[in-house]
Amino acid sequence: MITGRISIVAADPVAAASEATTIVTDAGGRVSGRTERSAEDGGQASAELTLRIPAEVIEEVRSDLGGLGDVKETSLESTEVGSIQRDLDARVTTLRASIARYTEWLGTASETSDLIELETAIADRQTELESLEAQSRSLEDQVAMSTITLSLSSEYVAPVTAPQNFGEALVVGWNGFGAFWGAMLIAIGVGLPWLVLIAAVVTGVIWLVARNRRRQELKPAVSAAMPAAVLFGMPEEATSEATPPEGTTPAPR
Repeated sequence: MITGRISIVAADPVAAASEATTIVTDAGGRVSGRTERSAEDGGQASAELTLRIPAEVIEEVRSDLGGLGDVKETSLESTEVGSIQRDLDARVTTLRASIARYTEWLGTASETSDLIELETAIADRQTELESLEAQSRSLEDQVAMSTITLSLSSEYVAPVTAPQNFGEALVVGWNGFGAFWGAMLIAIGVGLPWLVLIAAVVTGVIWLVARNRRRQELKPAVSAAMPAAVLFGMPEEATSEATPPEGTTPAPR
């Protein structure tokens, strides 16, 4: 069983896919899957085909496909499935013999229970036999027809992004200038509410600090200017009586 992949770069992948289909069908094969994509917006055109090719002509077809363009990759793998096929054939032979034997017993059975049991056994073996026969046919088809995935693509052309003249450079520069200031305005718009909030908090903190500082500075001056009576809670009249006028001698008690 042969499977593989062939990658080819072609000028027109879609047209090359049609040519590949003709090559394969002429060799007795068929196309079991096909996907095409045209070039859009400067992209690459491409096509991918799943080819079923007779194993005996695989090399001839591979050579013909190489004429479609520049072959970039060829990967073919051969898998030995002889033991699998022999195992399937042996199991199919055993089941057929078993079904024939149970069918013979069914013709001689007289008890209803025996008839039901034999019919059930025959049905189970018939189902298994059909599954094995399907696997055997699929394996035979894979051995007879190799599966090759053909990938076709156009040559990749890198897009031109750099300015080619002064006018294009000027346009690119102007677009970049506008994009920069547009981004700055958006950033300012997003951050402005937070800046206002932070400014209000900072202003409030500064005002409270300044207020406390002024209070601390006023306390010594107020204390020096206040009379002793106010400081110690004494009436002003008592203080006047206790203090004799200047130039007089206090009367003896």
